[in-house]
Amino acid sequence: MDSWIIWLILAAALGVAEMFTLTAALGLIAVAALLTAGVAAVGVPIGLQLVVFIAASVAGIAGVRPIARRHLAQPPSRQFGVPALVGRPAYVTQEVTGRDGRVRIGGEEWSARSYDETLVIPAGATVDVIEIEGATALVYPRD
Repeated sequence: MDSWIIWLILAAALGVAEMFTLTAALGLIAVAALLTAGVAAVGVPIGLQLVVFIAASVAGIAGVRPIARRHLAQPPSRQFGVPALVGRPAYVTQEVTGRDGRVRIGGEEWSARSYDETLVIPAGATVDVIEIEGATALVYPRD
C-alpha cells in the first residue's frame, strides 16, 4: 500500500476522533497528516514524510495554543440580558418604596423596589440598579 494512503487514513481517523473529543489538538494533527499525505503523494521518502508530519504537528499546536489560551483568559466582551442592567442608571417614573414603584431602564419600564426598604424615592429621581429579582429592579438613589 502506498504511504500517502496510510497518511490519508490516519488523517481521517484523527479527524473523526477530533469530532468526538473537541480538543482541537487532534484536528491540528489531522491537518498535519493530510499535509504529509500530499507530500507522500509527490514521492518524498518516508524519513522526510515523518519530518514533515512532526514539523507540521508542532507548528500547528505551537501556533494555535497561545491564541486559544489568550481567548480563554479574556472575560466575555459584553454582558447582555438581565445581568447587563445591574449597575445602570434608571429614572423613577412612579414613587419607589420598599414594596413597589416603577422605573425606566434604558427605554423599558420596570417594576421596582427600594434596595433599602426604609427609603422612599420620589418620581423624577435618578437611581442605580443594584440587583434584579425576577421582573423587579432593586434600586438605590444616586447621591
